[in-house]
Amino acid sequence: MGDFSNYGGSDEENAEIKRLNAEVDADTDNFENWEKLVRACEGLEGGLNRNSSPQALATLRATYDRFLLKFPLLFGYWKKYADLEFNISGPESAEMVYERGCASITNSVDLWTEYCSFKMETTHTPHLVRELFERGATHVGLDFLAHPFWDKYLEYEERQEAQDKIVAILNRVIRIPMHQYARYFERLRTLAQTRPLLELVSADALARYRAEVEAENAPYGIQKSEPEIERDIRAKIDAQLYTVFQQTQAETTKRWTFESEIKRPYFHVTELEHAQLANWRKYLDFEESEGNFNRIVFLYERCLVTCALYDEFWFRYARWMSAQEGKEEEVRNIYLRATTLYVPVSRPGIRLQYAYFEEMSGRVDVARDIHAAILNKLPDCVEAIISWANLQRRQSGLDAAINIYKAQIDSPTVDIFTKAALVTEWAYLLWKVKGSSEEARACFSKNVQWYSDSRHFWQKWLEFELGQPTNAELEEQHGARIKDIVQMIRSKCRLSPAVKQELCQVYLNYLQDRGGKKAMKEFLALDRELYGPQSISVITKAKLGGKENGVALGELDEPTRQKAETRFYSFYQLHMDPDPNAQGPASFN
Repeated sequence: MGDFSNYGGSDEENAEIKRLNAEVDADTDNFENWEKLVRACEGLEGGLNRNSSPQALATLRATYDRFLLKFPLLFGYWKKYADLEFNISGPESAEMVYERGCASITNSVDLWTEYCSFKMETTHTPHLVRELFERGATHVGLDFLAHPFWDKYLEYEERQEAQDKIVAILNRVIRIPMHQYARYFERLRTLAQTRPLLELVSADALARYRAEVEAENAPYGIQKSEPEIERDIRAKIDAQLYTVFQQTQAETTKRWTFESEIKRPYFHVTELEHAQLANWRKYLDFEESEGNFNRIVFLYERCLVTCALYDEFWFRYARWMSAQEGKEEEVRNIYLRATTLYVPVSRPGIRLQYAYFEEMSGRVDVARDIHAAILNKLPDCVEAIISWANLQRRQSGLDAAINIYKAQIDSPTVDIFTKAALVTEWAYLLWKVKGSSEEARACFSKNVQWYSDSRHFWQKWLEFELGQPTNAELEEQHGARIKDIVQMIRSKCRLSPAVKQELCQVYLNYLQDRGGKKAMKEFLALDRELYGPQSISVITKAKLGGKENGVALGELDEPTRQKAETRFYSFYQLHMDPDPNAQGPASFN
């Protein structure tokens, strides 16, 4: 659409569409900008119709297509788009939009109801309309608020004067726990007094009821007439219907508490309240405990319309589905939907989980491609780079993993502080996988000149040295190495005094726990430098713009300092159980 030089309409309208397009392209996640663009396109040439210019119609369609590709769960906009196409091009074009919409948001009661209503008015072939209703019933029939759909289905059969089909529909609906279950039961109970018995029950059930009636009368030698037998059979059918009603009532009551707490059953880009997420968690817990696979899947699908932007529920759905036998493709589909449509790449955890799934499934190339796709958008995503390197290590060996780190460290698009973190991972591979502490130490030593301003680099180097095996004979040498690192931290890096204190505190702890007879002299000297007043603290002097050891170190600007002092975490390190007492809007992050 951006290639069009003419969007249709006046010059002023063209200029406005061009401006709004630029705003959307600058921030594709801004929902308000999209809404403004859609409204402007709908208003071209005073309102679009079948007589509007081809350019204006093309602009409208392209905008709706882009908008609904970005936000496919907005059922109201699918309905608007279908109405516009009906007015512009007729029922065939509108039906194509409805099909796309129902494929994008398969469990929308409103959209399926609108589509079936549209089909009722535009199609005069009953079996085609019924086929559509049956498709809709598969996708939305179990919804707790599915009554508008079932009402529309019944309305259609009333138009067709197909009483037998009305009875069949009601017989299905009374078994579904839903908001207005009782009125369907009352309607069926009324119809059951007059409709043919074979419409109410199967031939086998009817034969069983007849046998029961005859057996009940046999001891008394009573020979009832056919109308009397039919009356007794209807009484048994009525009793069976009432039993079904009671079962449905019980199932509805179980779910009523959860359903009544759902305040926003549709998708929106704004955050949900913590209480809403907590309710969905409890509802899913309940439905899983009930053990009905179809109902569990249906509830997950409902939840993932409302909570589509919360990756927590995509993780949960994939984990639950993976625990079911023979559901590999279903799990793959869950990951695909989450990663391609809903969870932004800025939260890469679900994408990495998808890569692990594909690796487990033997599709290693797909797993590699997923990592590459993340890094295409987030070149400084340390977790993704480490994950990719570990994938290569598992599948192709240590050298393949190191090659990943080398490629990223040599890349001009990767930030220097990201590279510092990757160097430490490289060193740890040499240490923990290859088993060579000397090569790992050399990796740190050779790279300190490039990454001396990285908190992560120093932290991992200290952890490496502290993790080396030692004994009484080697402890002095061991301590000297740690002391050298601390001295470099004090003299070579430009991290903030607070971070330097934190890093050097490691050596203070070492001196206390493992130092020799003279350790406390060194301990107190370092303590003065780290925590003493400005008059004696070298680190504090440096903060005030002085020199450390006679060398002017300069200052890091604030953005650079924040990067330099960043801590790198994996998804699982940041994972926390939800706070049951949290209030207010729940962040997507």
